[in-house]
Amino acid sequence: MVQRRDWLKAAGSVFLLRVLPAGFGGLVAPALAANSVRFVDVRLWPAQDYTRVTLEHAGSIEYKHFLMENPARLVVDLLNLRLDGTLKELTAKLKANDPYVQQIRVAQFDPETVRLVFDLKQAVRPELFGIAPVAEYQHRFVIDFYPTQPVDAMQSLLEGKGDLPPQQAHGSDTASKDPGSKGPSSKDPASKQQTAKAPDSTTPSKTPSAKAPAVQRLVTVAIDPGHGGEDPGAIGPGGTQEKDVVLAISKLLKAEIDAMPGMRAMLTRNGDFFVPLQTRVKKARAVNADLFVSVHADAFIKPTAGGSSVFVLSERGASSTAARWLANKENAADLIGGVNLRGADSQLAKVLLDLSTTAQINDSMKLGGAVLRRIGKINRLHKPEVEQAGFAVLKAPDIPSILVETAFISNPEEEAKLRDASHQQQLAKAIAGGVAQYFAQNPPTGKGRSAV
Repeated sequence: MVQRRDWLKAAGSVFLLRVLPAGFGGLVAPALAANSVRFVDVRLWPAQDYTRVTLEHAGSIEYKHFLMENPARLVVDLLNLRLDGTLKELTAKLKANDPYVQQIRVAQFDPETVRLVFDLKQAVRPELFGIAPVAEYQHRFVIDFYPTQPVDAMQSLLEGKGDLPPQQAHGSDTASKDPGSKGPSSKDPASKQQTAKAPDSTTPSKTPSAKAPAVQRLVTVAIDPGHGGEDPGAIGPGGTQEKDVVLAISKLLKAEIDAMPGMRAMLTRNGDFFVPLQTRVKKARAVNADLFVSVHADAFIKPTAGGSSVFVLSERGASSTAARWLANKENAADLIGGVNLRGADSQLAKVLLDLSTTAQINDSMKLGGAVLRRIGKINRLHKPEVEQAGFAVLKAPDIPSILVETAFISNPEEEAKLRDASHQQQLAKAIAGGVAQYFAQNPPTGKGRSAV
């Protein structure tokens, strides 16, 4: 009797074949499940912090998952659906330098179940959750691979570690090659021109008139490149994504600060991946940061809007309608980037929301003023004074914090400047100069840990 193969089962590392009697004219496709799901896109976002897999889809997904050992792997069963071409593309998105995932296998496990098998490079703590449609995204099913032993942020900073391997770092010059990028689409307009590659930041120039703080310990500045990963931030008319240009500027800013005697900087993200707002603040506090500088390049509904701005937290409402609009927009980053609400630290959230202090805001105003004056020497200012609004990312009660809007990426002229490597360097030097001036006038306290 002639036999034919029907569908492939992937159970861990064992593949099973169903056998059918003769008379069937070809492969038998599984019956279409009642709860059919159409996949829109699949994306991977590798980083040392964690690797994220995103399955964007129309419809609803039911799933179950389990971990296996020897070898280590995560098995995810997507129920009541059949394999389609978009989901098959997931295997091709994986890159060899992913810190956590070695290989991905996708197969039809039974007529109504698709099985995803993730072969792992190390033990992980997986988080799986769904995200309802938001902005221009449809439903998203997310699989996050976290290390079971998270890297100690302070130890990493002291050892000078924390950067991704060169082929994995997603700076402005590598954004188009990111394995998780959607590529040209109606959601993420693509431009033929790529963001200019920043000059080598290993030998940064000294910031003019920058004085080192007069303290006997290393002063730590937390630099927060806005957005990242699933959240592109604002998108310019030429297709430039905010997340790419602010990462490039932030890396240059880090190099400028690291070159100053007695100072060092850390990045809340050093690649193209999403970091929740609360986590950005937690990272700064984990290294006993003396300052927190969040770097952005926002958009407005009118392309004529332009100029640089500096914002600090407000306890009494926004200083302008535009500031309130911007804060609400930035605070929505968690919804767009994708946060697992089931795992949210509600106690920390309450601390960050309720314990912002007048002293922190006063110090933030001094820092903001120093930075704004420096930026004003190279850029037009949107407003001549520091503005205030309820930015969630600025709500660290014990760290002076500012949010720098380097320019309006929605303005074609300013978008072009943001893509220019020399202008990115100028912005980094200006912000660093403002930070140095602030410390010269406001020597830091002794809360930081001494260098070893």
